[in-house]
Amino acid sequence: MAPGPPNDMEIIELIERPELLETAARWFHEKWGVPLEAYEESMRDALLGGPVPAWLVAMEDGKLVGGLGVIENDFHERKDLAPNVCAVFVEPEYRCRGIAGKLLNEICARMKARGIDTLYLLTDHTGFYERYGWDYLCPVLGDGEDEPARMYIHR
Repeated sequence: MAPGPPNDMEIIELIERPELLETAARWFHEKWGVPLEAYEESMRDALLGGPVPAWLVAMEDGKLVGGLGVIENDFHERKDLAPNVCAVFVEPEYRCRGIAGKLLNEICARMKARGIDTLYLLTDHTGFYERYGWDYLCPVLGDGEDEPARMYIHR
Protein backbone atom coordinates (compact mmCIF):
# COMPACT_ATOMS: atom_id res chain seq x y z
CA MET A 1 0.00 0.00 0.00
CA ALA A 2 1.34 3.41 -0.98
CA PRO A 3 1.87 5.96 1.79
CA GLY A 4 -0.69 8.74 2.14
CA PRO A 5 -0.04 12.42 1.62
CA PRO A 6 2.73 13.68 3.87
CA ASN A 7 1.75 15.78 6.88
CA ASP A 8 3.74 18.74 5.57
CA MET A 9 1.88 18.82 2.24
CA GLU A 10 -0.47 21.80 1.89
CA ILE A 11 -3.46 22.18 -0.40
CA ILE A 12 -3.69 25.87 -1.24
CA GLU A 13 -6.29 27.74 -3.25
CA LEU A 14 -4.70 30.46 -5.32
CA ILE A 15 -7.01 33.11 -3.89
CA GLU A 16 -5.40 32.38 -0.48
CA ARG A 17 -1.87 32.85 -1.83
CA PRO A 18 -2.01 35.12 -4.91
CA GLU A 19 1.78 35.42 -4.93
CA LEU A 20 1.81 31.85 -6.33
CA LEU A 21 0.03 32.91 -9.54
CA GLU A 22 3.09 33.14 -11.79
CA THR A 23 4.63 29.93 -10.44
CA ALA A 24 1.35 28.04 -10.77
CA ALA A 25 0.60 29.35 -14.26
CA ARG A 26 4.07 28.36 -15.45
CA TRP A 27 3.79 24.90 -13.82
CA PHE A 28 0.39 24.12 -15.43
CA HIS A 29 1.61 25.45 -18.79
CA GLU A 30 4.63 23.12 -18.64
CA LYS A 31 2.43 20.13 -17.80
CA TRP A 32 -0.35 20.65 -20.35
CA GLY A 33 1.04 22.87 -23.12
CA VAL A 34 -1.90 25.28 -22.92
CA PRO A 35 -0.62 28.83 -23.48
CA LEU A 36 0.84 30.43 -20.37
CA GLU A 37 -1.35 33.49 -20.94
CA ALA A 38 -4.52 31.36 -20.74
CA TYR A 39 -3.53 30.09 -17.29
CA GLU A 40 -2.52 33.57 -16.13
CA GLU A 41 -5.84 35.04 -17.27
CA SER A 42 -7.90 32.29 -15.63
CA MET A 43 -5.91 32.56 -12.41
CA ARG A 44 -6.28 36.36 -12.32
CA ASP A 45 -10.04 35.85 -12.76
CA ALA A 46 -9.97 33.38 -9.86
CA LEU A 47 -8.47 36.07 -7.63
CA LEU A 48 -11.64 38.14 -8.12
CA GLY A 49 -13.41 35.76 -5.74
CA GLY A 50 -16.21 34.25 -7.82
CA PRO A 51 -16.90 30.56 -7.56
CA VAL A 52 -15.41 29.83 -11.00
CA PRO A 53 -12.61 29.78 -12.00
CA ALA A 54 -10.73 28.34 -9.05
CA TRP A 55 -7.24 26.84 -8.81
CA LEU A 56 -5.74 24.53 -6.18
CA VAL A 57 -2.11 23.51 -5.80
CA ALA A 58 -0.45 20.93 -3.60
CA MET A 59 2.81 22.18 -2.09
CA GLU A 60 5.44 20.16 -0.27
CA ASP A 61 8.55 21.80 1.16
CA GLY A 62 7.87 24.89 -0.94
CA LYS A 63 7.62 22.89 -4.18
CA LEU A 64 4.49 22.68 -6.30
CA VAL A 65 3.82 18.94 -6.68
CA GLY A 66 0.22 18.81 -7.91
CA GLY A 67 -2.75 20.88 -8.87
CA LEU A 68 -6.05 21.30 -10.65
CA GLY A 69 -8.50 23.96 -11.66
CA VAL A 70 -12.20 24.56 -12.14
CA ILE A 71 -13.20 26.41 -15.29
CA GLU A 72 -16.47 26.77 -17.20
CA ASN A 73 -15.48 24.52 -20.12
CA ASP A 74 -12.44 22.29 -20.57
CA PHE A 75 -12.20 22.64 -24.37
CA HIS A 76 -15.12 20.38 -25.40
CA GLU A 77 -18.37 20.54 -27.35
CA ARG A 78 -20.78 20.10 -24.41
CA LYS A 79 -21.02 23.65 -23.09
CA ASP A 80 -24.04 22.59 -21.00
CA LEU A 81 -21.82 20.34 -18.85
CA ALA A 82 -20.24 22.98 -16.62
CA PRO A 83 -18.23 23.84 -14.65
CA ASN A 84 -15.32 21.48 -15.33
CA VAL A 85 -12.46 20.30 -13.17
CA CYS A 86 -9.41 20.60 -15.41
CA ALA A 87 -5.64 20.19 -15.58
CA VAL A 88 -5.43 17.52 -12.86
CA PHE A 89 -1.75 16.66 -12.50
CA VAL A 90 0.58 15.27 -9.85
CA GLU A 91 4.33 15.11 -10.42
CA PRO A 92 5.30 11.50 -11.24
CA GLU A 93 7.56 11.10 -8.21
CA TYR A 94 4.66 12.17 -5.92
CA ARG A 95 2.01 9.84 -7.37
CA CYS A 96 0.39 6.98 -5.45
CA ARG A 97 0.38 9.04 -2.25
CA GLY A 98 -3.24 10.22 -2.36
CA ILE A 99 -2.45 13.74 -3.52
CA ALA A 100 -4.82 13.69 -6.52
CA GLY A 101 -7.61 12.37 -4.31
CA LYS A 102 -6.98 15.04 -1.73
CA LEU A 103 -7.06 17.75 -4.43
CA LEU A 104 -10.27 16.34 -5.95
CA ASN A 105 -12.02 16.01 -2.59
CA GLU A 106 -10.96 19.52 -1.60
CA ILE A 107 -12.17 21.17 -4.80
CA CYS A 108 -15.52 19.35 -4.61
CA ALA A 109 -15.99 20.52 -1.00
CA ARG A 110 -15.02 24.11 -1.83
CA MET A 111 -17.33 24.25 -4.85
CA LYS A 112 -20.21 22.79 -2.82
CA ALA A 113 -19.64 25.48 -0.17
CA ARG A 114 -20.00 28.04 -2.99
CA GLY A 115 -23.31 26.57 -4.14
CA ILE A 116 -21.97 24.41 -6.98
CA ASP A 117 -23.11 20.85 -6.31
CA THR A 118 -22.29 19.30 -9.69
CA LEU A 119 -18.88 19.25 -11.37
CA TYR A 120 -17.76 17.65 -14.65
CA LEU A 121 -14.39 16.32 -15.75
CA LEU A 122 -13.20 15.26 -19.22
CA THR A 123 -10.47 12.61 -19.36
CA ASP A 124 -9.04 9.64 -21.20
CA HIS A 125 -8.51 7.79 -17.91
CA THR A 126 -10.67 4.80 -17.07
CA GLY A 127 -11.05 3.69 -13.46
CA PHE A 128 -9.09 6.50 -11.80
CA TYR A 129 -11.76 9.07 -11.00
CA GLU A 130 -14.29 6.47 -9.85
CA ARG A 131 -12.07 5.96 -6.77
CA TYR A 132 -12.90 9.51 -5.71
CA GLY A 133 -16.68 9.47 -6.16
CA TRP A 134 -16.89 10.46 -9.83
CA ASP A 135 -19.31 8.63 -12.16
CA TYR A 136 -18.90 8.12 -15.89
CA LEU A 137 -21.56 10.19 -17.68
CA CYS A 138 -21.05 9.99 -21.46
CA PRO A 139 -18.56 10.31 -24.31
CA VAL A 140 -17.75 13.91 -25.28
CA LEU A 141 -15.71 15.20 -28.18
CA GLY A 142 -12.93 17.56 -27.20
CA ASP A 143 -12.16 20.59 -29.36
CA GLY A 144 -10.06 19.49 -32.33
CA GLU A 145 -10.28 15.80 -31.39
CA ASP A 146 -11.38 12.94 -33.67
CA GLU A 147 -12.29 10.51 -30.89
CA PRO A 148 -14.46 11.26 -27.86
CA ALA A 149 -13.08 11.27 -24.33
CA ARG A 150 -14.87 10.25 -21.15
CA MET A 151 -17.01 12.81 -19.31
CA TYR A 152 -17.38 12.24 -15.59
CA ILE A 153 -19.78 13.85 -13.14
CA HIS A 154 -19.52 14.46 -9.39
CA ARG A 155 -22.62 15.37 -7.37
